[in-house]
Amino acid sequence: MTPRQRLGAHLGIARLHLRARLAYRGDFLFRVLGLLLQVYLLALVWRAVYPDSGSAAAHGGQQVALATQLAYVTYASVQNWLLNPAGMDPTPIPQRVREGSVAIDLARPVAFPTQMLSAQAGAVLAGAPFALLALPFAVLAGGARAPASAGAALAYLLSMVPAVLNALLLAVVVSMVCFWTLEVVGVFIIFRVVGQFLAGALVPLWFMPSWLAELTRLLPFQTTTYTPVALYLGQVEGAGPVLAALAVSCGWTVALWLLMRLVWSRALHRVVVQGG
Repeated sequence: MTPRQRLGAHLGIARLHLRARLAYRGDFLFRVLGLLLQVYLLALVWRAVYPDSGSAAAHGGQQVALATQLAYVTYASVQNWLLNPAGMDPTPIPQRVREGSVAIDLARPVAFPTQMLSAQAGAVLAGAPFALLALPFAVLAGGARAPASAGAALAYLLSMVPAVLNALLLAVVVSMVCFWTLEVVGVFIIFRVVGQFLAGALVPLWFMPSWLAELTRLLPFQTTTYTPVALYLGQVEGAGPVLAALAVSCGWTVALWLLMRLVWSRALHRVVVQGG
């Protein structure tokens, strides 16, 4: 296949899965309600535990205003919700393995891992209109702030490229566990709970214990949520720290891509077709 044909195939897969997700609009609406409930409860807790002064000390003596914290809770929750489509399976991979349709996928001229990345991208795009619909209500339940500066807005936009790619790659890598276990529900539940926390969707890194914050900075999860939102709010300041944060995010994109290729090279030898 030529590069143009390959691109067309990936776009076609993304459109197919986008339409499949949109067939269940009622599910999306209930998920939006769950998102708004999460934002409201988190904002309620932070308002209750914040000092009366309206400012709390983070790592390094940095002061974080309540308004900043509430805006973080809102944006981080919406972004994490969008980049991690809900469901019992993180990607179509487990279902296709169970049904045996993975055999058809392997016969296609497009590599299986990139097929699944395109499918996952379609699922994320399907949720985008619902995230936009939920955002004003999430702002009312939590809070909002404009970008700290024009530079912060630019850094946020740049960070969103690796953020999206890293979220897609993490989902595909975790889903490939099904080639060994056939079921990934338990693994996926752990992945969602741990991943959401380490992404900073519930508690920003600046309020985590120092040892946990440093550990989290070494993992890819924070690049999907904490890094973009912290850049947007100006909590990462200075050209050096901003470039370092972007470099870490891009570095994880490369590392996760290589990890996906490695896992797939092993999983290919474990393919078992069930039901056909």
